[in-house]
Amino acid sequence: MNFNYAKSFIISILIFILGCESNKNYSNNDPNIIIIYTDDLGYGDVSAYQKGTLKTPNIDKLANEGIRFNFGYASSATCSPSRYALLTGKYPWRKDGLRVITGGSLVIDTTEMTIPKLLKRKNYRTGIVGKWHLGLGSGDGVAGSGIIDYNSTISPGPNEVGFDYSHIMADTQDRVPTVYIENGDVVNLDPNDPIEVNFFHQKKHDDYGLPTGLKNPELTTMKWHHGHNGSIINGVPRIGYMKGGNNALWSDIDMADHFLQKAKEYIKRNKKNPFFLFYTLQQPHVPRTPHPRFEGLSGMGPRGDVIIEADWAIGELYKTLESENLLDNTLIIFSSDNGPVLNDGYFDDAVEKLGDHTPKGGLRGGKYSLFEAGTRVPFISYWKGKIKPGISNEMISQIDLLNSISKLVGLEYRSKDGIDLLDLILNNKGKGREELILEASTRTAYRKGDWVMIPPYKGQSIAKNVNIELGNSMDFKLYNLKDDPSQKNDLSNIEDKKLKEMIKGFVKIRGKEFTNIKNLVLE
Repeated sequence: MNFNYAKSFIISILIFILGCESNKNYSNNDPNIIIIYTDDLGYGDVSAYQKGTLKTPNIDKLANEGIRFNFGYASSATCSPSRYALLTGKYPWRKDGLRVITGGSLVIDTTEMTIPKLLKRKNYRTGIVGKWHLGLGSGDGVAGSGIIDYNSTISPGPNEVGFDYSHIMADTQDRVPTVYIENGDVVNLDPNDPIEVNFFHQKKHDDYGLPTGLKNPELTTMKWHHGHNGSIINGVPRIGYMKGGNNALWSDIDMADHFLQKAKEYIKRNKKNPFFLFYTLQQPHVPRTPHPRFEGLSGMGPRGDVIIEADWAIGELYKTLESENLLDNTLIIFSSDNGPVLNDGYFDDAVEKLGDHTPKGGLRGGKYSLFEAGTRVPFISYWKGKIKPGISNEMISQIDLLNSISKLVGLEYRSKDGIDLLDLILNNKGKGREELILEASTRTAYRKGDWVMIPPYKGQSIAKNVNIELGNSMDFKLYNLKDDPSQKNDLSNIEDKKLKEMIKGFVKIRGKEFTNIKNLVLE
C-alpha cells in the first residue's frame, strides 16, 4: 500500500472517530430542551413581530429561523400562575386561590407531574436558573403564609419538583429576600448574620427599625410609585422587610450577567447528557436595573434598556450552545410569563420615554388583564436544522408544552388540560388549540376559534396604579379577534347565539361553580 495513501487513510479514520466522539451528544430522540422565559415581555416587545420599534436581534434570530407563533398564550396574565401552568400542564385556576406569590410556600405539590420530573424518566439532567416565584417551603395555604427559614436548607422547592439543579431568586427582584438560592441554600450566607424576612401577611409592618422607602425616601436611588416602600437594598425600596444576610445580597445591575453565567456553566457541565434548562430571566420586570453597559441604549429608559440586555443574554447563551456543538440537538422554546406593564411600582420613565414603541403590539389590556395583551405573548420554537423557518397562526398555550415534550421524548404521560402540539412546534403542521381558558388574578375568560368571551366581574375597570384595562364589567363581553384584534367592538348584544354558545363551552370546562350564570358575577 502507498505510504501517503495509508497515512491519509489512518488520518481519516482518526478524524471520523474523534468526530463521532465530539458529537456523542445523542440523537434527535433525546434532544436537549431549553425554555427561555422572560418576565412581563409584551407581544410587541420583540421586533420580529413587527409591532413595536424596539430592536431585539438575538430573539429575532430564533423567531426568523424558527417558528413564530402569532397566537401563543401564557396561561395567566400574572407570573406565578403562568409558571405553575407551564411546568405542570394544568390550568392555574385549578389550584384554589393561586395568585402572585409574596414570600409564600411551594404551590406545586411534590406529587404533581412537572416537565423536569417527566424528563428525569428519560435520564435527563434538569436545571432552573433565574426567577422562581412558585413559593418555597411548606407554609400554610396556597398563598403561603408560613414563614420561610432562609438560614437553613429550604425545602420543598425546585429540587423537590424535579430539578436536579436550581440557582434562583425566591420571588421577584422587587421583593425580599434579595439573595440567590442554590439547591435550597442561600448563596454566601454568613451564619453569624442570619436573614430575617417578613411581609404584611406575616407580621404587619415590622421593618426591624431599618430604613424603608416609606420612612427614608432620601436614601433611595429609585423612587417608588406604589407598593414598593419596604426595605431599601442597593438603593431600591422593595416589597417586604429584610434584616441581615449582608454577605449574600445580590447586585441588581449584575443580575443578568450572574444568571447568564450560571446558565452557561450548567450547559457546559451537562453537555454530555441530555439536559433540560429552564432559563427564567428577570427582565423586564421591575425594578429595571440594566448594567451600565446597556444604560441609554434603547432611548426608552430602563425598561427598554433591560429588554436589550435580555436580548444580549439570549444571544450569549446561543453562542455557548454553538461553541459547544449543541445547537443541532437542542430545542429552544422562547416565551413570556404574561403581557406588558409600564409603571409597575417605580418611577423609571417607562411611560414618559415610550415614544412610538407599542409593548402591547396593538392588543388591548396588559399584565393583570383578561383582554388579549394580558396573555398573548411572544412564543417561538427553534431547533437548528430541524425546525424550518415559518409563521403560525394556530393557537398554542404554554400549558401544551408538557404534553408536547412528553411526546418528543417518547413518553406516554399527558396532562388533562394540555394538548400534544409537537407537530405544530417542530413542523408547523396540524391544527392548534380550538379553545382555551384565559386567566387573570383568578378571573377567567374563554377563547374558542376567533372568538373571546369575558364573563361579568365586579371591580374597577382600569387598574389605576398601572393604567391597564382589566376586563371587568357587569356585562358579558364578546369579541371576534379575526375582524377586531384590538377588541374595540363588543358584539355581545348582537351575536346572541354565539354568546350562548361561548358561555356553554366556558361552563363545560370551568365546572359546576359556573353552572348558575349568576355565579359569574364575582366580587
